[in-house]
Amino acid sequence: IAEIDTDKATMEAQALTTGVLRKILVPAGETVPLGAIIAVIAEADEDISDILSKAGSAQTTTARKEDTQEPVKTGGDGSETESSGVVPGGERTPATVEGQPIAGDVGGAPAAKDSDDSDDTLEKSQPPAPKGGQAAGNGQGEQSSGRLLVSPIAARMAAEAGINLKTLSGSGPGGRIIKRDIEAAITSGPQSQQQQTSPEAKPAEQPAPAVKTQATARPATQSAVEGASPYRDEPVSTMRATIARRLVSSIGPIPHFFLTTEIEMDRAAEMRRQINELDTELKISVNDLIIKVAAVSLIQHPAVNASFQDKVVRYYERADIGVAVAVEEGLITPVVRGAESKSVGQISREVRELAERARARRLKPEEYTGATFSVSNLGMFGIDEFTAVINPPEAAILAVGAMQPKPVVRDGQVVVRQLMRVTMSCDHRVVDGATGAKFLQTFKKLLENPLLMIV
Repeated sequence: IAEIDTDKATMEAQALTTGVLRKILVPAGETVPLGAIIAVIAEADEDISDILSKAGSAQTTTARKEDTQEPVKTGGDGSETESSGVVPGGERTPATVEGQPIAGDVGGAPAAKDSDDSDDTLEKSQPPAPKGGQAAGNGQGEQSSGRLLVSPIAARMAAEAGINLKTLSGSGPGGRIIKRDIEAAITSGPQSQQQQTSPEAKPAEQPAPAVKTQATARPATQSAVEGASPYRDEPVSTMRATIARRLVSSIGPIPHFFLTTEIEMDRAAEMRRQINELDTELKISVNDLIIKVAAVSLIQHPAVNASFQDKVVRYYERADIGVAVAVEEGLITPVVRGAESKSVGQISREVRELAERARARRLKPEEYTGATFSVSNLGMFGIDEFTAVINPPEAAILAVGAMQPKPVVRDGQVVVRQLMRVTMSCDHRVVDGATGAKFLQTFKKLLENPLLMIV
């Protein structure tokens, strides 16, 4: 019946009871506070007048709080996370895309969930949409009031693809622009989009032919670029805003210090090769071994597996490793729970599954919050060494560089070894220099001699 758009994921909300949809209070496409009444499900002959009266009173009360409420809710780890204007007790405000107000369906029609199933079942009575996302009806997917009818998923897809919603006509109920309209517009390509002009576009905004002629007539050696560079402003996504807020609360208030060591990876790389040859379905990565070794090392050094909690230092009994995964809008850290007790194969399968759901924005909050330690690996991008910012309330994060062959001196001989540099960022309120150094010693020893983990 709705979608909950948090800072890191989009989740579907389902009705918790059965009955008849008696009243729709919030049109599709609008953003409402968590806990707000959006519709009434009851028995066919049940009196719902009291519910409607209370719903109206609640909306009046929350309207007075519009200027004082902020779109913040509590995450699973106690940290604050934004949720696109969805806040308990907050004001219901109309959603916007690129500054354009988005209305619900005409006449308070039920909100159609933007999926293939909903398109097939709820919109069969609608005429088929012509190619390119154009549809018969009201023209540009707008009501007579000029408000766009756009589903939340379609709005987000249009923003990501850089599609002007005013150039599209919706094929949903009442001319609503839905997911398949955006997909059709993306499939049609730039050429088709250039042919779709906004009715508000002014001829004067197009460059005059005389200007073009003058530009092409200039000598090839003379630059035709003058003045400051043109630019475009795009709204900050909820995920990017959350990342910005959390990093400001990390690098400033948290006293960071950094420890770097270099590790010979020949034995670990050989162990990985042998495992993958024995079971081709596992596809163990070097990062999977690093997660396992980090977890085992944390159990041996509980002072690093901790967090600062103002008046106490909290020591965790389990190594829950956050694994940094790059997604389109930023970075998310799915958590491998109890990694010290899992095999490398289990860790590998779990990381792949979590990463796939993270890129699809289908992680549950408990799957990306509450880590006790994090690992960020940029080695696959050819980065030799870097420092990472601690993710509060964790006390440390490990930055992993690329593994590459280098000449080293062993027993008086110059030999080639696979070396990898790692840097641990530490919260000095919890981890002292010697404590962090001992942890890295254990981490280095286990990674250079991975068979020690089974002794």
